[in-house]
Amino acid sequence: MDRTALRSRAWLVGITALCGVWLVQNGAATRTVAPQPSTAEAFAAGPELRPGSAVAEPLRPSEPVRIRIPGIGVDAPMMRLGLGPDGSLDVPPAGNRNIAGWFKGGTPPGAKGTAIVAGHVDNAQGPSVFYGLGSLRKGTGVEIDRKDGRTAVFSVDAIEVYDNEDFPDRRVYGASPHASLRLITCGGGFSPQTGYLGNVVAYAHLTEVR
Repeated sequence: MDRTALRSRAWLVGITALCGVWLVQNGAATRTVAPQPSTAEAFAAGPELRPGSAVAEPLRPSEPVRIRIPGIGVDAPMMRLGLGPDGSLDVPPAGNRNIAGWFKGGTPPGAKGTAIVAGHVDNAQGPSVFYGLGSLRKGTGVEIDRKDGRTAVFSVDAIEVYDNEDFPDRRVYGASPHASLRLITCGGGFSPQTGYLGNVVAYAHLTEVR
C-alpha cells in the first residue's frame, strides 16, 4: 500500500462521525447495535493467511464495480474513493445505504497488494451496506466483480475490532505479497452521544478467479 493510504487515519475518524447515526437519532436502547466480531474470529498471532486456504495468483489491475458477501446479504455497487483536502480518504455518500467504496489511489481488489474497501454501518434511515460485517466468520466468501469481466473471490482470514485511538494503521494498510483485501466499517464500543467508537476490519485474500 502506498504512503497516502498510511496517512489516512483521519478518514477513519470521519467514518466514525457518521457511524451510529440511526442509533443515536432513534435511541440505542430501542435499537440493535451492529454485530461485533468475537475473539474467535481474530488472528491467533499477527496478520496471516488462514491455514490450509488456497491462494490464487493476483490479477492485473482493474476497477471493481460490485461487491457481494452472500453470508451477510451484501450485494452492492462500488464507487471510487479519493482523498480530501486534508489528505484523509473520502467516504461513500451517507444517504445511500447500499454502496461501498474502494480507495482508487491504492490497489484494486484482485491485484497484488492490499485493497481497501469501506462502507457505512448505518445512516439516518437504518442499517447500511456493512452493518453485518462484524458477524462474518473465518472462511466466509467475498466476491468482487471487476470492470474487466472477472470476479475476484476472496476468503476471510480474520475479523478484528479496534478502538479509534488504537487503530493499527500498518497492520491494516501495510503491503501484502498476495492479493489481499480489507473491509472496513464502524464498530467497537458505542456512545449514545456520538455513535461507534472504533472500527471493524475484515482481512481476506484472493482464493479464486471466475
